[in-house]
Amino acid sequence: MNTIRKIKKEDNAAVAALVRNNLKKFHLNIPGTVYYDKDLDHLSEFYSRDDRSYYVMENPAGEVIGGIGYARFASMEDTAELQKLYLDDVAKGFGHGYKLIEFIETKMREAGYKRSYLETHENLKAALHIYEKAGYTEIERPKEVVHSTMNRFFVKELSIR
Repeated sequence: MNTIRKIKKEDNAAVAALVRNNLKKFHLNIPGTVYYDKDLDHLSEFYSRDDRSYYVMENPAGEVIGGIGYARFASMEDTAELQKLYLDDVAKGFGHGYKLIEFIETKMREAGYKRSYLETHENLKAALHIYEKAGYTEIERPKEVVHSTMNRFFVKELSIR
């Protein structure tokens, strides 16, 4: 059984490789994506603040096979940005993306956020499908976008459960 837990310093290299491998596969290993973010190799430190958090999914052997996080999105009130949802190829096709989204939305609600925002790219067809099926609605590009290459933007109200 796979487990989801908070990122640890020992996970930094595995998560950075997971992100970079996925972006490279979809020709997004270019400036303006998280591929070149200075914090990518130190995510456990980056996500150690109160307004953000990152989690990894590991298989029964303890290998990191996925991850997802959130951080406050200052340009929209009461909004967290869903960040860095990536899965290893061996973990794709089993519904893990949906499980991670549901998990992180619960964490966002617990942190007091009322909506989730995300940005992605048209090359990531599977991600677009998952986000739309998970209830995200496409919106216009916010002016505060950090990753300039991203060209698809979504939001979802986080209903109280």
